[in-house]
Order: sequence, then C-alpha cells, then structure tokens
Amino acid sequence: MRILLLDKNHPLITEQLSAKNFSLEEDFYSSYEEVLKKIEHYDGIIIRSRIPLDQNFLENAKNLKFIARVGAGMENIDIPTAQKLGIQLINSPEGNRDSVAEHVLGMLLLIMNRLIIASNEVKNGIWLREENRGDELLGKTVGLIGYGNMGKATAKRLSGFGCNVIFHDILPNLSDEFAQQVSLEELKEKAEVLSLHIPLTTETQYLINHQFINDMKNDFYFVNTARGKNVETKSLVEALKTGKVKGACLDVLEYEKSSFENLDTSSEKNKENEDLQYLLHSEKVIVTPHIAGWTHQSKEKLAQYIVDKICNSFS
Repeated sequence: MRILLLDKNHPLITEQLSAKNFSLEEDFYSSYEEVLKKIEHYDGIIIRSRIPLDQNFLENAKNLKFIARVGAGMENIDIPTAQKLGIQLINSPEGNRDSVAEHVLGMLLLIMNRLIIASNEVKNGIWLREENRGDELLGKTVGLIGYGNMGKATAKRLSGFGCNVIFHDILPNLSDEFAQQVSLEELKEKAEVLSLHIPLTTETQYLINHQFINDMKNDFYFVNTARGKNVETKSLVEALKTGKVKGACLDVLEYEKSSFENLDTSSEKNKENEDLQYLLHSEKVIVTPHIAGWTHQSKEKLAQYIVDKICNSFS
C-alpha cells in the first residue's frame, strides 16, 4: 500500500510501517491544490491538521482506503463523505490522554493557587501573602463534559486530589470508580469546576455560551483543552469580568488557525478583538498554545497507536 504522510510526526511511523512493507512518501509542505493533483495514487493518508480533507479532496482520492489522524479530533475531515466512500477513519486519542489529563490538573493548580502571579510578583520585588491565598481542589465538585479517553484520564487524577468528580456524556452507563455520570442539569447544579473533553461538532460548537454559563448554579473555574470553538469567547469574557467564572484555563482558543499552528492574526478583526486581548492579558486566565496533548511521551504514543491500528487493519 502507498501511504502519504502530510505532517511531521514521530519517525517510528515511517520506520515501523516501512518494515511492514508499506510504501511511504513524506510531503510536509505542498499546498492543498498540489496534494489534490496526486492524491489518487495513494491508498492511505497519515495527517495531523495541516490540510483539510473536504468532500472535494476525498472524491479525488480514488483509491483511498484509510485516513489516519495522529491525535484525537477529526473535525478537519469530511466524515460523512469518507464513510460514504468506504474510507476507514483511524485516530489515536489513547496516545495523549495522559498528557491532557496532567495539563488540566497543572493549569488548575496554577490558577487556583495564583502560582504564576505570585512568582512574577516575587521576581519583581513584590512580596504579597494575603493577596495570594490559594483555593484548594480538595473537596470540590468537578464537572466534566465528555467521558472518553481524555475525560476518564482526567477524572482518575482529580479523584486522587479528593475531588468529587461528576460527568455528562451522550453515551449511557459510563460511571466508574473515578466519576459518576449525571444529567447536564445536575452537573450545572453541582459543579464548582468545569472541564471540557468533547469533539467539535455542530452540536458542540459554542456549547459554552451565555445561557450555559448563567445556568451554572455556582461560580466556577473553567478549563478547556478540547477545541476553541466549543466556547463562545464573548460570553466567557463577560463571565470572567462579573466573577461568575472565577478563572479560566484555556489550551485552545476560538481564534486559532484550523491547523492549530498559531492564532489567526492575519485577520484585522482578531488583531483588534477586545475579547481575545482580555484573555491574553487577564490575571484570571491562563492560556497555552494548544499543547495539552503535546508531551515527549505522547508524541511517541500517538504514533505507536496509529501504526498498530494500520497494521491490524491492513497487514
């Protein structure tokens, strides 16, 4: 089988698949149009997020048998068209679930204990103790939306901090020793911390909006390591300013490029976006550059799961 690699990943993908007699070609720089001209010659594609695989692309991929996405989210792929054409879709959410869970915990500890603020103050000759009192995770009710690989790994770690972890998921009967499944209404009633672990779909786009935030009974801390467009930024900023959201930990932003490689600063609108500027400058917000699943260990694990799944299906 001929496989086209469109993004840089761990070298074990090329090494192990080549050893299994797959024919691999790397193309990390060609444009969408350039790849489109040759895609009919390949049986498989391995991607991250650089090029969108839309209906036009897939219909030109006459011999494509699978698309393997090194990561979890599949929103850059026209899934209905792929399914209609009989193209197998492969991803590897198992590979970075642990790094995402640790990132969630790390950001919460930073924001709730004012660690970045206090550290920067001390480095600048400011010694404030009372003003930097922290807020403990112990005993808090944490609500997770989504209980797949990422949600379960996060719940496991939070349970070790003495949190009461509850979650809402569209699939039934997912409760385990780390978290209890509840209705969305009960989650809004009880959660003091809210963390998203959902894909980006038409149903989940802007799920966290003005109405959702107002429906939360408690003032709460908010964490998003899922997708930026799961959140309506304007509503989040309003809630941060009023104190309804006590602090926000954002690894993803609504204003990212679709490739996740940077903010879309090519838009004059984003350059002047007051909500974005608030997030980037508020002490109540921690922002990281879409790196929750981005550890040295996850890079290897993501790739290994992809190789194993391809070999299981096509060797």
